Amino acid sequence: QVQLVESGGGSVQPGGSLRLSCVASGFTFSFYEWNWYRQVPGKEREWVASFWRGGTAVYTESVKGRFTIIINGSDEQVHLQMNNLKSEDTAVYYCNARGEGFDYGKNYWGKGTPVTVDT
Repeated sequence: QVQLVESGGGSVQPGGSLRLSCVASGFTFSFYEWNWYRQVPGKEREWVASFWRGGTAVYTESVKGRFTIIINGSDEQVHLQMNNLKSEDTAVYYCNARGEGFDYGKNYWGKGTPVTVDT
């Protein structure tokens, strides 16, 4: 059974840090590009960061220098380290796995973990 389960969300003050985790199961971890997205109620889901199979990490402009996507292939986990959080980072964060190679076309999502940045 394919599963992506996020955790690590919560409430934090501006300038604080959180580390989101995504645990994958039911498919071959290494066949996938890994992504984090976020969504504010009433708005479209927004891409945040990706880790490509070749080892390149890319980020949306607003989080560059503050967020880091980390891949732990041995544990089949993906993390998003978020530092210097701002109020505009408040959203539900989703883990996404997009298949490549043998699993091209497959696309999996977690159910999300909420992040609130507020005083």
